[in-house]
Amino acid sequence: MPKAPTGIDGLDEITEGGLPLGRPTLVCGSAGCGKTLMAMEFLVRGVQDFGDPGVFMAFEETADELAANVASLGFDLPALQAAGKLRLDHVHVDRSEIEETGEYDLEGLFIRLGHAIDSIGAKRVVLDTIEALFSGFPNQGVLRSEIRRLFRWLKDRGVTTVITAERGEGSLTRQGLEEYVSDCVILLDNRVIDQITTRRLRIVKYRGTTHGTNEYPYLITEDGFSVLPVTSLKLEHTVSDNIVSSGVPGLDAMFGRKGFFEGSSILLTGTAGTAKTTLAVSFAAEMCRQGKRCLYFAFEESPPQLVRNMQSVGLDLREYLASGLLRIEASRPTLNGLEQHLVTIHRIIADDRPDAVVIDPISNLISVGSISEVRSMLTRLIDFLKVNGITALMTSLISGRNAQQEMTEEGVSSLVDTWITVRDLEGIGERNRGLSILKSRGMAHSNQVREFLVTNEGIRLLDVVLGPTGIVTGAGRRAQQLRDELEALTQQQEHERQDRELERRRRVLEGTIANLRTEFESVEDELRRIDLETQARQRLGE
Repeated sequence: MPKAPTGIDGLDEITEGGLPLGRPTLVCGSAGCGKTLMAMEFLVRGVQDFGDPGVFMAFEETADELAANVASLGFDLPALQAAGKLRLDHVHVDRSEIEETGEYDLEGLFIRLGHAIDSIGAKRVVLDTIEALFSGFPNQGVLRSEIRRLFRWLKDRGVTTVITAERGEGSLTRQGLEEYVSDCVILLDNRVIDQITTRRLRIVKYRGTTHGTNEYPYLITEDGFSVLPVTSLKLEHTVSDNIVSSGVPGLDAMFGRKGFFEGSSILLTGTAGTAKTTLAVSFAAEMCRQGKRCLYFAFEESPPQLVRNMQSVGLDLREYLASGLLRIEASRPTLNGLEQHLVTIHRIIADDRPDAVVIDPISNLISVGSISEVRSMLTRLIDFLKVNGITALMTSLISGRNAQQEMTEEGVSSLVDTWITVRDLEGIGERNRGLSILKSRGMAHSNQVREFLVTNEGIRLLDVVLGPTGIVTGAGRRAQQLRDELEALTQQQEHERQDRELERRRRVLEGTIANLRTEFESVEDELRRIDLETQARQRLGE
């Protein structure tokens, strides 16, 4: 089916190309859901992006009111009208001002709308809203007949039309007929959940083509309408074999490729006070040291506080902030809903084009949405970052009661490529920190739990020390090292004693051998003397 692209972010994706070309589309919803804004953006994007002139016929707002209302979206309606690309027409229909002299029909509207279409060669038309137009029909039979005639007339003119309608009781519209005669029906819903406004869009029907059938979040921002598909992103993104450093040499050494894959997603989980933020900032600083851009979303600390705190561990972020390599966006999660946070991230990424993104922490998003909503939002975010080849590192707080469970409340641990956990290693009267890699797709990695220290020069991983009952940390590590050193010294002294004893025995043996050799020589001399005397006697006897 031929389609007219809307130019609205995400809507063309879930409609698989746009609205039905040359056919009417019904956009219905309750007050405040953005029906008029969506219809106006459909017209303006058609003019600006696709060269399709359009007519907007309003039955409630005047042309001046419409122009003022959409100016905040950056739409200059007077300029488009002056260029002959857009026609705004206000039709005032008031039942109290109508004097009935015969059968009321829409013939006058057809003439007026047809003239507006022909005057600029319009290809797109908006009627806003249809309830105001039909307020003059007291007869339901005539009303339904005229609704059908209006939709047929629009089809015959071959214009792509968006008709807005108010939500009815028990039906999508008040009359309950428009949704049946429309080729495409889009339902907008504005609901409040836990005191947070959430908008949802659903394509109720679309004749002759497949389309997304889920409910999709949408937002109205200063850039206009933005629909956020939940399931439309396919796993077809490219991958890279390049490696990026974590910023901690000891942690890099635990990976077979000495770091993370570029464009991968990394999850860092742990309880409070386990240096998750320090590890995240170390990664961000390393990216900046390599001349790459990093975007840091902080949900717990302000930028000045984060900069000050990181100076205590040898990470000075001021230089990177001044050069523009590092950008910190800090806010409480409750400032906006989940979808607004997602759109904000999308917009900033589109503006800055970073090489890496850090979100610290994602667990705070639970305060503005259910676990399923947060999981859905993070799934879309991870897919979006992967499609754009951006390396993403996210931290997540795990409560103490679930600290030993290899599970995150947001349920994204299975989505990420690398999962690192930091934990408390409690000893006798002290608390230490340990780090381990739970998974890393595509590369070998260490299975050890490594103790690490947060020093004035950053994070330093310590060598593994094994005791009688396993890995020892903290003061136990030092005591075990002393025991190991004492044992090594004892072994060395024993070796030296054995060497001395061996040397003594060697000297005794050499002395014995020398005595035996001397005794042998004496016997040999005696035998030689006797032999000489015997030979001399024999010569004398002859």
